[in-house]
Amino acid sequence: MNKIKICVIGLGYVGLPLARLFSTKYKTVGFDMNAKRCEALMAGHDSTLEVSDELLQDAINNHGFVCTADIEAIRDCNFYIVAVPTPVDENNNPDLTPLYGASTTVGKVISKGDIVVYESTVYPGVTEDECIPVVEKVSGMKFNVDFFAGYSPERINPGDKLHTVEKIKKVTSGSTPEIGKIVDEVYSSVITAGTHLAPTMKVAEAAKVIENSQRDINIAFVNELSKIFTKMGIDTLDVLEAAGTKWNFLPFRPGLVGGHCIGVDPYYLAQCAQRYGYNPEIILAGRRMNDGMGEYVATETIKHMLKKGIQVLGSHIVIFGFTFKENCPDVRNTKIIDIYRALKEYNVNITVYDPWANPAIANHEYGIEVTNELPTEKFDSLIMGVAHNEFKGLDVTQFVKEKHVIFDVKGTLPKAIVDARL
Repeated sequence: MNKIKICVIGLGYVGLPLARLFSTKYKTVGFDMNAKRCEALMAGHDSTLEVSDELLQDAINNHGFVCTADIEAIRDCNFYIVAVPTPVDENNNPDLTPLYGASTTVGKVISKGDIVVYESTVYPGVTEDECIPVVEKVSGMKFNVDFFAGYSPERINPGDKLHTVEKIKKVTSGSTPEIGKIVDEVYSSVITAGTHLAPTMKVAEAAKVIENSQRDINIAFVNELSKIFTKMGIDTLDVLEAAGTKWNFLPFRPGLVGGHCIGVDPYYLAQCAQRYGYNPEIILAGRRMNDGMGEYVATETIKHMLKKGIQVLGSHIVIFGFTFKENCPDVRNTKIIDIYRALKEYNVNITVYDPWANPAIANHEYGIEVTNELPTEKFDSLIMGVAHNEFKGLDVTQFVKEKHVIFDVKGTLPKAIVDARL
């Protein structure tokens, strides 16, 4: 165990916290193709805010943690961990391009006896059928003879400072029973919450992809309830609070489902099912429901404006929050953009305020302006889209005109001041 030198490939929301944690026990190198990202990390700051400056600087100064874009600097590692994104394309088909790239990198540096562990979320079989053949081809070595593999799905919760990587139980697996035990020992040595050794890599892959699919379906159910109860004039959150008094009622709430996990993983599972000749109905139905919630919020906002006699054409609407979740700067796959685009069809003027989002990234990814400055004008409508801590206790009525509409997506505002909520 003491001879293990770890390389984590991909220093994003998943890879960096994991690499930092491993560096407390093993010699660890973080590799990322983005040289500027590596330079910023070595300067002691993580722009994703997942690792505090104090922890990062401690890892660098006291544990020898290094971040690099130089492939030669990882050649002497023997335990490679791949933690790159696994997005979907514009047609919601899994995009394995980052995984192929990372596997190519591993193939260039892997040596006899080394282990490569994948953490990226995939459908069952991707590690063995898609990634390993790339490593074999580039390295010229044979799988389970010259090198070995494992799969340990990431369980990072962006923005959550309570359930950090070491405090979340980890699923592990290996390409052979013996390798599985080694992989499990390495992870269990730093994961204080413990580990669960799955019998095969495919089981571990399947476990990960259904975790978020299950959550997606449950949220879709309460989103549908929200639409039904709204038509009936019943407050959905009041209903959920009452139903929640039963000991086994699941505490899900309606909302937007974005980000790079829950809003993506079900498509990986669905495509896998279709490859085996099964057309998943519940999984895709849940996706359709959740993907339509942004447009639903926009439409309901416009309806309430019309009911109050507010001129929609040329009106001014402010959206509080743009990131995909609270207290996190990540704007990947944010569903606030769906609200924005649906509202734009009504020729309204929109201001997006988010103290967490990087305006340059938002503009590059979505072509819209996001401000970090609290608005000073008054608006015809206000949509509370993300429950950042900065918004708690904020009197939002100061930002709206006398005749206005307030839509509370997250259900965090006082019920008395809102016109509608999910």
